[in-house]
Amino acid sequence: MRLLAVHAHPDDESSKGAATMAHYVRQGVEVMVATCTGGERGSILNGEMEGHPYAERDLTGLRRLEMAQAAAALEIQHRWLGFMDSGLPEGDPLPPLPWGCFALQPLERAAAPLVRLVREFRPHVILTYDENGGYPHPDHIQTHNVSVEAFRAAGDPDRYPGLGAPWTPLKLYYDRAFNLERFVALHEALEERGLQSPYAERIAAWQETDPEGHRPPAPRHETTTKIQCPDTFARRDEALRSHRTQVAPDGMFFAVSAEMQAEVWPWEDYVLADSRVPTALPENDLFAGIQG
Repeated sequence: MRLLAVHAHPDDESSKGAATMAHYVRQGVEVMVATCTGGERGSILNGEMEGHPYAERDLTGLRRLEMAQAAAALEIQHRWLGFMDSGLPEGDPLPPLPWGCFALQPLERAAAPLVRLVREFRPHVILTYDENGGYPHPDHIQTHNVSVEAFRAAGDPDRYPGLGAPWTPLKLYYDRAFNLERFVALHEALEERGLQSPYAERIAAWQETDPEGHRPPAPRHETTTKIQCPDTFARRDEALRSHRTQVAPDGMFFAVSAEMQAEVWPWEDYVLADSRVPTALPENDLFAGIQG
């Protein structure tokens, strides 16, 4: 079996589904991560790395090394797709996206490297983000777009000629790493143990009502598939720590120990977005319904 996870930037693979990937590697599945951009417009998000000469001089190069370390920690294959990071626009009104960036590429141009990779690697299952990108970063939304396009088009010999022999993936999943239910469960577990929770502000923002009492809209997708993978939470944390310019060692990713998470929320959550094989929901295996 082969599994392909498509992500926007280096570090996304470690914060979204890393334990799942390590879990399937242990089962003998070939796992590859495709990273759409190099994270060139990212910032140093770990205060301990401020002033670090390598990070200040060549953040892009350092992020490539971090990605290699994370891939080694997870024991996965990795491929860069070669697009330029779009950055996260801020301000009111929002500024235009930079010329030539990933998010501004026409769909067929943006999807072509991924179609080529799907035909080369021949994954049975593809993991990616939902229509909102997991959160509305333009690169995450474009990653969703190209992943869906590759899932639909890679098996069609009339689409994307010259990019390899057609291959039809069988299942497409959206990651739900940042779902509200998980953060509430972890928050309550910390409070029950008398520990400080870093999730309170995030949960309050999600649950905030407007002056007329309207609640935020319900999630667009509900979990269909839970992958039990507590034995690889430590491997996931090792991969996260590899991205030392992006992930602070005392940040929210490490607020709850791997042992407590194994007790409170011992799985990672996904939405089955499309399937070409029959399967019954809910699932506990990304490869359910696929014959070996």
